[in-house]
Amino acid sequence: MKKLLTGDEAIARGAYEAGVRHASAYPGTPSTEILENIAKYDEIYAEWAPNEKVAMESAIGASMAGVRSMASMKHVGVNVAADPLMTFAYMGVNGGAVIVTADEPGMFSSQNEQDNRNYAKMGKIPMLEPADSQECLDMMKAAFELSENYNVIFMVRMVTRVCHSKSLVECGERQEVAVKEWKPDPMKYVALPAHSRILRVQIEERMKKLAEYSERSPFNHAEINGTKTGVIASGVSYYYAREVFGEEASYLKLGFTNPLPEKMIREFCEKMDRVYIVEEDDPYIEEFCQRLGFEVHGKDTFPPYGEMTPDVLRKSLTGSTLPEVEYDRSKVIRRPPSLCAGCPHRGLFYRLGKRKDIMISGDIGCYTLAAGAPYNAMNSTVCMGASISVGHGAQQAFNRAGVNRKVVTVLGDSTFFHTGVESLINTVYNKSDTVNIILDNRITGMTGHQQNPGSGFTVKMEPAPIIDIEELVKALGIRHVKVIDPNDLAAVDAALDEFLPLKEPSVIITRWPCVLKKFSEADLEEFDGLFSTKDTVDPEKCIGCRACMGTGCPALIFEKEEKTVRINRADCVGCDVCMQVCPVDAITKETGR
Repeated sequence: MKKLLTGDEAIARGAYEAGVRHASAYPGTPSTEILENIAKYDEIYAEWAPNEKVAMESAIGASMAGVRSMASMKHVGVNVAADPLMTFAYMGVNGGAVIVTADEPGMFSSQNEQDNRNYAKMGKIPMLEPADSQECLDMMKAAFELSENYNVIFMVRMVTRVCHSKSLVECGERQEVAVKEWKPDPMKYVALPAHSRILRVQIEERMKKLAEYSERSPFNHAEINGTKTGVIASGVSYYYAREVFGEEASYLKLGFTNPLPEKMIREFCEKMDRVYIVEEDDPYIEEFCQRLGFEVHGKDTFPPYGEMTPDVLRKSLTGSTLPEVEYDRSKVIRRPPSLCAGCPHRGLFYRLGKRKDIMISGDIGCYTLAAGAPYNAMNSTVCMGASISVGHGAQQAFNRAGVNRKVVTVLGDSTFFHTGVESLINTVYNKSDTVNIILDNRITGMTGHQQNPGSGFTVKMEPAPIIDIEELVKALGIRHVKVIDPNDLAAVDAALDEFLPLKEPSVIITRWPCVLKKFSEADLEEFDGLFSTKDTVDPEKCIGCRACMGTGCPALIFEKEEKTVRINRADCVGCDVCMQVCPVDAITKETGR
């Protein structure tokens, strides 16, 4: 049966057909939809973990217990999961195990552009790189078979275009795989130095066997169309290259890319007058070819970063691209992303950005948009959970240097569960006096409303215990905790006024649901009148001062001719932030509803 699937959907389908029983992940574009689709299969236990390290460890435990298991994450998530991953690569598996990394050439929604093929090389982890949705399914099934055959976790390296592009996939039936017996084996599973030294030797023998397999893998194959031009490519870059180089060139398509097939690459390069390497991000294949003694053209011809799309390749080779529709680019209005109308982060950042003599240490989430206009209320963003740790370090430096500046840290609820808890422990233990703000919008917002430990539901939408953030931070030793409605600007100011002078750490929890959230019964019960009203502007009272426009709400429109503001009724959800800002009370609630 053929289906039109994205790469993420096909990965999930491949896991299902391979007999996977356990899947764990943390949401992150472009990998999020993998677990969301796996969760649709009743045969697979699926879970959102608080972070990628926990997801990896959960999959490791399931593998040890004898079932096929997997963890999936975006590329920077592997940084978080690297600690258990590198050691598990030494140990080997019981049930087959796979880690899926979704890399992001071009950085559409990521803070860096790392190439996780380097993790496979460093950890001596065999790796597959699918080029389309069919290969996503096929490689997942193969990865579990090979994982058990060679006693090693496998890595499947995706990229954004493969994750989100759709192509036809031939779907099969699920293969039920028996649970393997668990037997105590300290030599294999207890990572003492004495044990790991023995396992380290075994890794080299395993990689030799995998190198032999790479030469005969069905995912590595040559297409010889002549000897003038040869192209070596992996993953989706193969299709990009085919579109540009055409049928006249010969191709070595690589899908099993760690270990690389040395003999196959030698034979291909020896036949060709000129060889190009097309790969995204680092010169991983290129450097391998150079070590074999071949003069190949890769990063000397193509950009060292970004996607290797046909336009990029064509411009690098010929200096031109295909003809485009001509238009006046000066008339294209820049539309940077903005917080949604009714976003509960707006009021907090509107007021926070007005504060002087503070440093605002930010984090990863929708609220990172506060770094730009009109809020200008974020001075740093490093990685998940870093806001509190970075803020602690900065505060300690300011205090010891005699600089009179307070640090305010900001992160979301899911990010707090991810790695913010440990950061707050560090702040308490080392006696910082930062003000730490946790934006509890009741969901993991930025990646598309995934559940988290504070939402009350699992990935399969089964009821789950709710981790109470207020009680948790108190248990960590925070004595000054305040929960506020972030739409109430007076409450925001009062909380900041109270906590900024303190000489010990404090936590402000802004609690209001994301405006796009599907509200639970608990939400409707807790938050009275949730987004059930509209605001309106009296044009007779409006003086055109545009103070309300400073809130950055996309529902507000300034009419240039009339020199007044109006509210787009379709966008407004009645959060009332603009109403509180207006100096002449021109904004009121609609009546007659």
